[in-house]
This record gives sequence, C-alpha cells and structure tokens, in this order.
Amino acid sequence: MSRRLRKIIATTDVHSALDTVTPMLTHLHTARTESLIVDCGDFFEGSGYYRFGKGRIEREILTGLYDLLAPGNHGWSHYFEPGLHEMTVCANASDANGKPLFDRVRIKRVGGQRVAITAVIGPQAFHTIPTRDRKGHHVTDPAHALREVMLENHHRADAWVVLSHSGFEEDLKLAAACPLVDVIFAGHCHSDTYGPVHIGDTLIVKGRELGIGYAAAEPVGSGWTARTCTFPRASGVPEELATVQEEISFVGRKLASSLGTVNEPYRNGELDRRRLLREIAARLRHGLGVDAVILNETALRSVPLGEVLTLGDLLAVEPFDNHLVHAALPDDRAQLFRQLAEHVGPLVIAPMPLPLVVSSVLTTDYLADSHLGGRTRQAGLRLGQAVQRAVTAAGGEQ
Repeated sequence: MSRRLRKIIATTDVHSALDTVTPMLTHLHTARTESLIVDCGDFFEGSGYYRFGKGRIEREILTGLYDLLAPGNHGWSHYFEPGLHEMTVCANASDANGKPLFDRVRIKRVGGQRVAITAVIGPQAFHTIPTRDRKGHHVTDPAHALREVMLENHHRADAWVVLSHSGFEEDLKLAAACPLVDVIFAGHCHSDTYGPVHIGDTLIVKGRELGIGYAAAEPVGSGWTARTCTFPRASGVPEELATVQEEISFVGRKLASSLGTVNEPYRNGELDRRRLLREIAARLRHGLGVDAVILNETALRSVPLGEVLTLGDLLAVEPFDNHLVHAALPDDRAQLFRQLAEHVGPLVIAPMPLPLVVSSVLTTDYLADSHLGGRTRQAGLRLGQAVQRAVTAAGGEQ
C-alpha cells in the first residue's frame, strides 16, 4: 500500500479491551493510507481477552495496523517479542550495561517534514512492572534522556514527537523541560484530562483509553495542531481483519458464560473497588485465620456490573491473575507504606491500624515479590476467586 503520511494518530492504554474494538480496528485500517499509527503503551492486559489469548490477538492487531509503539508497564515483556520489538522505540530504557533496550528514535516523513519520533516511560510506571519481567532493566530521567537524543539527532529532524507512558501531569513537566518538542502524546494516567494543552510551543494530548478514542496531530504551517476524537461507529471490520474479528468473537463467547447473580451492593452500577477490597480483606482475615491482609486498590478495576456476573466481568474486575500469598513484614513499616503508596497507589489494610506484633501478612504475589522481599508460602487461593465469592449471591450467603 502506497502511503503519503500527513498526520499521526495515537492510541493509549487499550488494555486488551477487545469486546468493543470494531470501531477502532475499522478506523485505523482506513486511516493508515495517510496516517502514521502509534501507541503510547499498555495495549496489553486488563481483560479476559488477554487472559485467554496471552496477548496473541493484541499482537496481531499491533503488527497489522500500527507503525510504532511506546512500551508500557503492562505487557512489558511483549515488547521484546519478534515483530513487536522492531516496532518499539524508547529513549530512556536500558540494560545493566547502559545499552538501549529499544531503538531510541525513528525518523518518518509526515506532512512533508522529517519527524523524529521517540518515546519515554516514566519511572513510576516502570517500577510497577513485576520485578521478574524487568530484571536487569533500568530507566533514566525522561527529560534528560530526551534532551540527549534530541542533541544527537537534531540535524536529522524538522520536528519532534514523543510517545510518553508517564502520565499527563508528568508530561506537562516534560514539555517545560524540553521546549523544542512539538507534540507529546500522553499515556498511562487514566485521567479525564485529554488536552490538547499548550506548554510554550509544545502540545500535550491524550486519546481516550480502552480503545474508545485517539489523539491526532499534524503539521500546519510552522507549527502543529492536535485534537482528540472518539472512534466512529462501525458495523463490521474490513475483510483484511476478518480473522482477528473471528478470534475476538470466539473468546467473547467464552467470556459471556454466567458465574452467578451479583450481590445487591455491587449490582447495576460501577464497581466500588475499595469497598469490595475491604470486604475481601475481612473475609480473608477471618476465613483463613491470618493476622493481617494488605491489598492494593489497583489490583482491581472499577467496571460496571449488571444483574449477572459473567466470566468476562470477573476477568475485567481482576485482570492480572494475582495469587494470594504470605509474606514477611519489614521492621520499617512507615517506609514500606510510603514506597507502596508511591508505586502501587492506595492500600486496603486489615486490621487498621496494623498491630506492631504482626510480622506476616496475606497479600498478592505481585506485592510480595516486588515490595516485600518475596513470598514465604502460598495461600492456595487466587484474588479472582475471592472477588467472585464476595460479588456473587452464592458468595454472599457464606
């Protein structure tokens, strides 16, 4: 296909939301004739489609429709796979020897300009990657790395575009620190701020997450313009994407199976994940006879639930397949809680305050391995099982 590129289209944080992906697939397929298609990270993980397919469908979409990718903390290991690694750029990720993990910059001609495209991943996002997946990997300060890449490649480019997986607020700081950047496509934050926002001559803009929309930017005169859009409705996908659609439909039928009636507190509304985690923590503490439970809110997703809990609902609420394990508490708990708040967000702790005599907690394998020095023993239970028991009527009667 002959392509004469005049703009850049960026998605972000799709999180394997493939149940309503038809508008996105159809629009990107059509837009490819004149648009460079990029993603700002976290295309993987977040739904039952990923849990069933282990990223196979997402990989087919990326290699079939996209040109360049920024690595995200979710699905980090996928960006090293053949086919995807060649598409991924990042200026501030390296191995233990300082060697870049990905190409640092790509030059593309867009709207008659030589556009240098690079990416950064924020330290906060990077440190949420499970330690086993980022072993030997490091990130440097995004602004410092970006300035370095720009200095090395300034003679090759007329304009600079950054794909950022750092969060919108962090990207405002990045724009102030690197004023020669023309456009920053933001990701990672899951906020209601989409822009475009001007910081000097730099535009910061973010597309709607979960495959709902996208951000677009194009050169106009001596500058750039940017906007956000929702993917238009589509009745079906192009013939070239029929196989992908069939795979999505096949998994979708499995995810539609019923697991039980949703309990009243969680029925017909957006899930209050903190309330659910508090209930789960209390159930686990008394049911398993443990001294304390620590869970992080971001282990669950706030999704709408109806009258019936389906397998797809459950895997959307708990998409990361966390196992419950026992772990030792360090002596310096204040430092631990500060570290957890910084890297994983709000916590649910039972009992609260945590008694000083408690030396072991029940938690997720992610928290144990990444922040508590490893698990001491398995609990033989998945967090998803605890969610199902608390949310469904059968669980409520126990």
